Amino acid sequence: MSSTLKQIFLMIRVNLGSLPRRLWISLSMVLSVALVVAVLAGFLAMARGFEAALQGAGSTGIAVILGGGTNQETGSDVPAEAIRSLTAATGGIGVARNAAGGLALSREIVVAVDVTRVSDGADQTLSLRGMDLAGPGLRDRATLSAGRLFSPGARDIVVGARIADEFSGFAVGDKVRLGAVDWTVVGHFTSGGSAFESEIWADLEAVQSAFDRQGQVQSLRVRLAGAGGLPVLQEHLSVFPGAPLTAVSEADLYAAQSERTASLIRLFGWPLALLMAVGATAGALNTMMSSVSDRTVEIATLRLLGFGRLPAFTATWVEAVLLSVAGVALGILASWLAFNGWQASTMGADNTKMAFQLDVSADVALTAGLLGLAIGIIGGALPALAATRLSLTSALRARG
Repeated sequence: MSSTLKQIFLMIRVNLGSLPRRLWISLSMVLSVALVVAVLAGFLAMARGFEAALQGAGSTGIAVILGGGTNQETGSDVPAEAIRSLTAATGGIGVARNAAGGLALSREIVVAVDVTRVSDGADQTLSLRGMDLAGPGLRDRATLSAGRLFSPGARDIVVGARIADEFSGFAVGDKVRLGAVDWTVVGHFTSGGSAFESEIWADLEAVQSAFDRQGQVQSLRVRLAGAGGLPVLQEHLSVFPGAPLTAVSEADLYAAQSERTASLIRLFGWPLALLMAVGATAGALNTMMSSVSDRTVEIATLRLLGFGRLPAFTATWVEAVLLSVAGVALGILASWLAFNGWQASTMGADNTKMAFQLDVSADVALTAGLLGLAIGIIGGALPALAATRLSLTSALRARG
């Protein structure tokens, strides 16, 4: 066994030592693997970043009440009678109380507004969210980064950090036309990079008036009274007459939204990466067959000196794996430099723009790297087998 290991290591050294003779064809394999890894990592980083933006917005301590049997704010409608009944409840309904003794609750509505991006003149659809004054306080990670909050009844807007960074004309003090009226930017807010930073916040009644939505409320955001608050609230809502009301934790609401879009991104990314991987595997097969052909005399000579088939197979296979490892490392580095932290955007659940950052995380790098490694493992197997079946007589005759 010791002799076999020595033969394997010696043949690996011989193979790697001959790489300079096959530099360009070896580099082609490295680059093809790197391209596959970089493309897959880019798609996975996009899905991972989108998930992080939405899941970062969700909190298990906050519940969203929706009406009309829907599980998202689009299409939801919470009747005024239900709001009055909820706010008038005196017993324990699973909702925390504010300092004044009322429910920690915000009535909210989302309106899609079109904004022209000055940099390229493209029209973008953004989310204008009308809310009660308690609304900002029901976003656990949201903090003002500049200016102040909106005033009740005033046409003031507070703008998320991603919008303020991407669109000109949203500086504190600027006037912005949203719909048919002008609004004044009075503040900016951050939310740890979550989806909230792609929203514009304003007073509920001001939004209802400006967009002819008087009396309409799409959702209620409430702070739960402890870990067991959600089941209590759900049971309380189940006995409400009229249209059904549902309560879902904010974390679950955004997790469901992120899963749909992230799955769609992966649905496009994986087939493309696998198709490229098939081509890269064929390229690896060609590269390693050329490697075996180039080293025919060396392999035959070593075989005649007593080296077995296993060392010939292992040395060729290890060479393929090492080249793919180099490609994986190059691909991950390229994807991290090109994609990590890159700003992207897509359509959110309410058909408005949602910005997020691509995230080349450890799990993304591992998944893409395993695919790249598989290219070397599969692509090197057949040439390694061919190295064990060389005709020694023919190889030495060719030498002569």
